[in-house]
Amino acid sequence: MKKNKGIIDQIKKIKQEKSIYIIAHYYQRAEIQDIADFVGDSYAMAVSAKNSAADTILVAGVDFMAESAAILCPEKTVLIPEPNASCPMADKVDINDILRFKEENPEGLVVSYVNTPAAVKAVSDICVTSSNAVKIIEQLPKDARILFVPDENLGHYVAKKLNRSMDFYASSCPTHETVTRDDIMQLKEQYPEAEVLVHPECEPGVVALADYVGSTSGIIDYAASSDKDQLIIGTENGILHRIRQLVPDKELILAHRELICPNMKSITLNKILHSLETNETIVTVPEDIRTKAEVALKKMIDYAS
Repeated sequence: MKKNKGIIDQIKKIKQEKSIYIIAHYYQRAEIQDIADFVGDSYAMAVSAKNSAADTILVAGVDFMAESAAILCPEKTVLIPEPNASCPMADKVDINDILRFKEENPEGLVVSYVNTPAAVKAVSDICVTSSNAVKIIEQLPKDARILFVPDENLGHYVAKKLNRSMDFYASSCPTHETVTRDDIMQLKEQYPEAEVLVHPECEPGVVALADYVGSTSGIIDYAASSDKDQLIIGTENGILHRIRQLVPDKELILAHRELICPNMKSITLNKILHSLETNETIVTVPEDIRTKAEVALKKMIDYAS
């Protein structure tokens, strides 16, 4: 951290001078989590952006996270320090597929993961995230046909949890899919006393072997309260930083060495400083899309509260 002290001091100075609020995802680099005003999962980031009193919000996350802040806070300036930080899973969604479903199923409901572009949210009935998907879909009409727009692994997890039939958009997180059932089996054999904590974006075979399945914030809370000394963690490695802060004596074993999201890790302190100094890059959402997407996001917040 010493080598970054000069950059961190500059960031703090500009934040105070310009009324800037930095929100970061748990998958960010440790040093970025440490300088953020708020660190959380996608859902908590959206709520934090909405509730912030600052004039400018800098989002240390991928593009859909910055879009969510811009949708909920049209009166604020929203910055993203790396505009090319995107989500491969979200990028695979073709809006025409969703419109086709709505045309063929006029009574159907489109439930979109918050990890989707603003244009997808705009044609969705409601958004969800991994921390609230079960709670929200449980409240939807039992006889409604649902198209769950990715992650399809999360969709399968929710459907099984609720014993409910749903259609799934064929796209998933390439980072979480690096973890295989064999990986977990080998680690359980190597660490027989360890608990397995995984994100529902992992494939169903991995989820079936877990002691706990939940969002990033859920995994952190469970890890902090677990009485086990060893924990096998099945989500992006950035989460380890927060768990170590809470329970430094526990041994954390990453379920796969490739559990690293290159898009999340493309954001650096230097890029954040540049963004604050130059006001780049400002994230905007066309108003016709923003207002429709806002309905789906606000409905998520209402249903989850």
